[in-house]
Amino acid sequence: MERKILPWEPWFFLAFGLFHLHRIWGLIDRSSYAAFWLGILEKKGLFYFLLMGILAVLCVLGIAAFLKNRRNNFWWRWVYLFGGAYLLFDLSAIALNLAFWNKLLLWMFDTTSIYWNFVWSFFLLLGGFAFVLGINLLLKRKG
Repeated sequence: MERKILPWEPWFFLAFGLFHLHRIWGLIDRSSYAAFWLGILEKKGLFYFLLMGILAVLCVLGIAAFLKNRRNNFWWRWVYLFGGAYLLFDLSAIALNLAFWNKLLLWMFDTTSIYWNFVWSFFLLLGGFAFVLGINLLLKRKG
């Protein structure tokens, strides 16, 4: 079996990268960022379900790609397995309204927390890594 980058894989990392890169907003304006996302989580409207659905589908697709190529994987496909499993747990915990997860989310969106910049900078760096990886995979696939 030949190792090849699947057509959707660069777009997977570009999408997750962009999603995480938007968190720069949280470093610029804590209050509006926290209010926006807490509002989305509380209302659970169309945007919430659309976003969660897209993220879940991408995770399942990534995990399936990892498993299908388990003997011949690229190093970055491990992101599908661990990141996908984490995100599917996150989405499930939110959907099931797990108390400990809700407490964690409230802590993450506490604009007075001394950890605010650390938490959101981590996600921002993660997004930058994913986005650059996506560009790299796009270039490798085309070249």
